[in-house]
Amino acid sequence: MTTTVSAYAAPSATGPLAPTTIERRDVGPRDVRIEIRYAGICHSDIHTARGEWGPVDWPIVVGHEIAGVVAEIGTEVTKHAVGDRVGVGCMVGSCRECEACRDGEEQYCTGNGTIAGMVGTYGGTDPADGRPTAGGYSQQIVVDEHFVLRIPDGLELDVAAPLLCAGITTYSPLNHWGAGPGTKVAVIGLGGLGHMAVQIAAAKGCEVTVLSQSLKKQEDGLRLGASAYHATSDPDTFRQLAGSFDLIINTVSANLDLDAHMGLLRRNGTLVEVGAPENPMSVRAFSLIPARRSLAGSNIGGIAETQEMLDFCAEHGIAAQVEVIRAEQVNEAWERVVASDVRYRFVIDTSTLPTAPAPVS
Repeated sequence: MTTTVSAYAAPSATGPLAPTTIERRDVGPRDVRIEIRYAGICHSDIHTARGEWGPVDWPIVVGHEIAGVVAEIGTEVTKHAVGDRVGVGCMVGSCRECEACRDGEEQYCTGNGTIAGMVGTYGGTDPADGRPTAGGYSQQIVVDEHFVLRIPDGLELDVAAPLLCAGITTYSPLNHWGAGPGTKVAVIGLGGLGHMAVQIAAAKGCEVTVLSQSLKKQEDGLRLGASAYHATSDPDTFRQLAGSFDLIINTVSANLDLDAHMGLLRRNGTLVEVGAPENPMSVRAFSLIPARRSLAGSNIGGIAETQEMLDFCAEHGIAAQVEVIRAEQVNEAWERVVASDVRYRFVIDTSTLPTAPAPVS
């Protein structure tokens, strides 16, 4: 048995999203059924649905910033109860056996022969029934309790939803590279990811600088916790800030001049990629060698770390800056995301999803 729910799906790489219905599986012993209240729009949704990161099985329902309320639990569920405020991020499964999973880093799961690796919230294969996973642009979702997060009372559901991707994507590298008091951090880009990185780094006690193409968001950056804001379109920025930072978090998905940005790092500094350009990046060896600089990447965070992030944000009054939209505005919102015309995350009010007559074909 399955449950039919309303959703919005991308029918192809080029077609606009359209209302549809999808099937959600019945709740198993360790499953949680969530009534989705809000779904954040991440640029990854757009890259995926438009085939910019590789082949896609269309139609696809995206969305991996999910906040809602528990509607039903399985007989063996112990972490959650009906009525709990919960969230789901970028993954809904992993092998739970490999070294990465045992270390609490399910996002780096290497598989166990049955499950190939981390199971994405959309575009993956659900280990429970072998069907394609479908994301948060929908009324409900059924997820193994291990991958369901508790949303603290101090966070409203609409502003909590983007934390399940944008929040953990920036919190995890700040954690891993030991950012804290005395750490000089630069954040490249003040968008959905960047505005979270600034708030989190500032709350950790770092000295935060925003590096952006222009100064048009300078007031916002300083309000969110940055102590300085510089335009990378100004060549003087790279001369003035040479050798300044211990850690740089690059949140943008555009290809940058990495050699110029590597020059902003101090000795032993690291530039971490969390944005994912569709084209290959290049960097010269001598941008790294003379000061023992590193170029690294980071992928979301594990379940335990994601819960830690949610609790940290609630404790420090950190939330995503959102624009809540109705479901029928999603195509316009996607175009505005591509044009960087949002401050700083669109969130779909899923109560506005229409009931569609039939699945997209």
